[in-house]
Amino acid sequence: MIASVTPREILIATIARLLDGVRHVAVGASSPIPAAGAMLLRALKARAGAEPVRISILGSVEHNFFTNGSTELFDCAGQGRIDAFFLGGGQIDGQANINLVGAGDYPRSSVRWPGSFGSAYLYFVVPRVILFREEHTPRVFVEKVDFISAPGVSQPGIHRTGGPYALLTGKGLFAFDRARPGFRLESVHPGHSLGEIVEATGFAFAHDAAPPTTALPDPAILALLRGPVLDDLQETYPDFAAQMRREIAAAADAA
Repeated sequence: MIASVTPREILIATIARLLDGVRHVAVGASSPIPAAGAMLLRALKARAGAEPVRISILGSVEHNFFTNGSTELFDCAGQGRIDAFFLGGGQIDGQANINLVGAGDYPRSSVRWPGSFGSAYLYFVVPRVILFREEHTPRVFVEKVDFISAPGVSQPGIHRTGGPYALLTGKGLFAFDRARPGFRLESVHPGHSLGEIVEATGFAFAHDAAPPTTALPDPAILALLRGPVLDDLQETYPDFAAQMRREIAAAADAA
């Protein structure tokens, strides 16, 4: 075990594994951890001499090939040319429904969030949608969302090429079974436990009696993450990159 690995580095390395095999991944403007995971995968493929991974980060100058913002993103996704995307939500339930509107009875929601934007469209057309939320509490992971911004599953007969692939949180990694439908806990992050995850999750999920621990990144992956990946991340997310460097330094001092 590498004692100085930070929790966010585990998340970033896990995202890189979840993205393995994609050709083009798109990332929202406020998603530094998913962006870092995509950049890590790109660096790993470059090191191996494999086919390069294309990354489109909305709001970035260096990592955005679009010239007309979300319009081109939606067109590209609809044509099947985006393989993976990330969605989060103020609420997420066991059917992989997400709520980006607000808590409480709509339209008189007691708490309002930014809004659904294009989440429902992208959820239907991008084949590998990874739900990501660092916070893992009962207020986020609820039995049933108060408002469905984007549905996790659709009724039979509805054409849908996209949907939920996995759920990654600050406590664990879940896979989504569209046939059941529902989540299954795949691994528990170091420092957490199955009991803790059950208590923090408002919906039931499948799991082994003793789920495995999420794999740690090896020294070679850490070197990429802490070097070229953080350098690339600096352009779009300078504050987050600086925070990551402080966290890495603090972990090394504590080891």
